[in-house]
Amino acid sequence: MKRITASTTRDMTSGSIVRQILLFSLPLMLGNIFQMLYNTVDSIVVGNFVGKEALAAVGSTTMIVNMLVFFFNGFATGAGVIIAQHFGARDMERLHDAIETTMAFAFVLCALFTAIGLACVRPMLRLMSTPDDVFEDAVTYLSIYFLGFSGLLIYNMGSGILRAVGDTARPLMFLILTSVLNIILDLAFVLGLKAGIAGVAYATILSQLVSAVLTLRLLTRTQDIYRLVWRDLRINGAILKRVFAVGLPAAIQSVITSLSNVFVQSYINAFGSSCMAGWSCYNKLDQFILLPMQSTAMAATTFVSQNIGAKQEERADRGTVTSIALSVGITLVIALFLFVFAGPSVRLFTQDASVIEFGVLFLRANTFFLLANCVNHTLAGALRGRCDSRAPMVIMLASFVAIRQVYLFVVTRFVANTPLMVGLGYPVGWIFCCVIEVSYFLYRRRQRAFAGGSAA
Repeated sequence: MKRITASTTRDMTSGSIVRQILLFSLPLMLGNIFQMLYNTVDSIVVGNFVGKEALAAVGSTTMIVNMLVFFFNGFATGAGVIIAQHFGARDMERLHDAIETTMAFAFVLCALFTAIGLACVRPMLRLMSTPDDVFEDAVTYLSIYFLGFSGLLIYNMGSGILRAVGDTARPLMFLILTSVLNIILDLAFVLGLKAGIAGVAYATILSQLVSAVLTLRLLTRTQDIYRLVWRDLRINGAILKRVFAVGLPAAIQSVITSLSNVFVQSYINAFGSSCMAGWSCYNKLDQFILLPMQSTAMAATTFVSQNIGAKQEERADRGTVTSIALSVGITLVIALFLFVFAGPSVRLFTQDASVIEFGVLFLRANTFFLLANCVNHTLAGALRGRCDSRAPMVIMLASFVAIRQVYLFVVTRFVANTPLMVGLGYPVGWIFCCVIEVSYFLYRRRQRAFAGGSAA
């Protein structure tokens, strides 16, 4: 067994919990911000330089893209948990096997998802009741996007490996570089070449390809313990089974939740292109509010995984509570800012008065409810770090799919079919999930205490 000597890794099994989580999550949060800029810059450019219909077209594709990305990221989560546990246990041989298995399976999924994405473009847009005035633009954007989909997926899997061993700094550097490149290419294709919505799609996939190449180059050339050795690239069945046990429930939950959000989008589409564009603006801003909770949830997953590998149960629980507190605090500050400056925030995407009105409505109605989602995501991440992935899946599917769809069906038919009532479908699911997930986490904690810490 090799000794851990790499300076680019972060051992989270000792030292200050707050410091460890902050040092891990802050670069990750900044990286997520720059990753979000890919699609957000697309929306800003098309909204200001192409038109309202193009903005609505880009917004209407977000849920479809997310559905496949989240499925892939579920497997990345599973791989990260297994890698982090081997890292925490100082088992370098199995760590190496897990990394080679992860990347080999990633390449298989890239080919599969590209084919699925291209085949599903028109059927999914029809399923969402996409209006005719934005349909062809949406088809163009999605078709080009899926042609270069592998760049995003490879980067996400590679950065997942780096996160598992505590390295969040270099994925951040890659994202900063490629996000700046994306902005430059967006402006060059749209303003210089007059390529319209196709231009922003090409800018995005080229930038994502660069991030994938940089990540693979790092993993291949590093001399650290997580080096990717191409001649060893193969799928280890036993490790893949463990990755599936953690990652498949997370992937299923993400896909079905995203599919449920496609149906939410279909409710929004019924109110016309102005409401669609306003909902798109809200979703772009909402994704930025989600960044702290997503980053601290990832920190909780890695922190808990490493400490479970090191047999430190109590430290794992303290890290979970610390992650929740940090997530709520940071999100509250962002929510206050966006509530006060809702109008100027939406105007970043469009100057159309009707679109701004809808965007502000959705933003102010939903923003503070996201505090409940801080608890949801962090607890789900912590539970997955313990290889307990099925419970978060069941709880989130019940909340974000079943409860949300029942709510939308009832209110639109028997209460009031308005944009505001439809938009509130998100908070209803978040609150229900928070109550159930906290109850489950406390139940499992009592079980572990009763069993003397043996139940993971």
